Amino acid sequence: MTDLEFAARMDRIETSPSAVMTQRAREMKEAGRDIISLSSGQPDFPTPDHVMEAAIRAMREGQTTYTPIAGTNALKDAIIAKFKRENGLDYTRDHIIVGNGAKQVIFNAFTAGTDDGDEVILPAPYYVAYIDMIKFAGGVPVIVPCPEEQDFKLTPDQLRKAITPKTRWLLLNSPNNPTGAVYEEADLRALADVLLEYPRVGIIADDIYEHIAFDGLKFATIAKVEPKLFDRTVTVNGVSKAFAMTGWRIGYAGAHPSLVKQMIKLQSLVTVGASSVSQAAAVEALNGPQDYVAERSKSFEERRDLVVSMLNQAPGISCPVPKGAFYVYPSCAGVIGKTTPSGQVIETDRDFVMYLLETEGVATVHGGAYGVSPYFRISYAAAVEELTQACERIQRACAALR
Repeated sequence: MTDLEFAARMDRIETSPSAVMTQRAREMKEAGRDIISLSSGQPDFPTPDHVMEAAIRAMREGQTTYTPIAGTNALKDAIIAKFKRENGLDYTRDHIIVGNGAKQVIFNAFTAGTDDGDEVILPAPYYVAYIDMIKFAGGVPVIVPCPEEQDFKLTPDQLRKAITPKTRWLLLNSPNNPTGAVYEEADLRALADVLLEYPRVGIIADDIYEHIAFDGLKFATIAKVEPKLFDRTVTVNGVSKAFAMTGWRIGYAGAHPSLVKQMIKLQSLVTVGASSVSQAAAVEALNGPQDYVAERSKSFEERRDLVVSMLNQAPGISCPVPKGAFYVYPSCAGVIGKTTPSGQVIETDRDFVMYLLETEGVATVHGGAYGVSPYFRISYAAAVEELTQACERIQRACAALR
């Protein structure tokens, strides 16, 4: 089988660097190493009891068969109610699609809505999977660096300069993975004013971290900020982050029915409908009690403060304060060019995160994977004890460099 040839499209994409690092950390831990893995974006809270009970009831009631491709009516109605209640967006069932996680929904949107050569504006730093989704769909990523000096956010001037006759999409992720940057209403208003001048440009708004925002910030989404963009916006969300349901694999979106129809066609060939039991659980998550969501967000805010404080005590590290999500994106510019105790020169942020993993057993992800170096990403969705120990190890590793 050594002469097998593979599709050229597979050369456009790579395995997620965060997944690679998480797997490497897992293998090292299984081999007996003392590893603290902070490379995966997964809440450490359990799925709430009432949500799990809803799943058990669904199984006992026989809800274990195939589901409609775009989602059950019960879940669609829960999503419609959520969008209205929390975001002021009015959708009908024809606007809604449910997928196996928000990632599949975004993949569907790009694949169904992008022709070969279409350009997609991608503010950097960006979630690692976006760029490969765009390439796989035949699109051309137009990467716009958004430096720390502008809070890692796209400006209206940058957006205007990036738009060309080939521009098909702008992707916005707020709160942002990996930086924790949050586009507030005024930020979105300014971007919307530019987008109104370019009617062909659609927007994919990845709002998966909506409920994890800090310092009293009020979440905003662009289709609400500018109703004239409603029909051009794919508003993506899911239950993974806010409700600690990563393994249940339920994401969803509200979008124009014509695009949803094409996304359904694609999904019918790939996975068909999402798990019946997971959808029943998601209905309960969206319709049931919500008080614990804010409580968990407050816990993440406290962990953020701990991690930022401790990282800023590490020689050569400078960690800005994120406004949402559960990641920090510290600069490691101060360690580039230094030498490890074994004699290796730290030339890149990738070298640095491998040094942390091999010498101190702390798994993080290098900033180059997100499009901006020299930084690295840490997920603080972990126990306080683990975070404290990990930061102490990072401090020790940095102090050992010369």
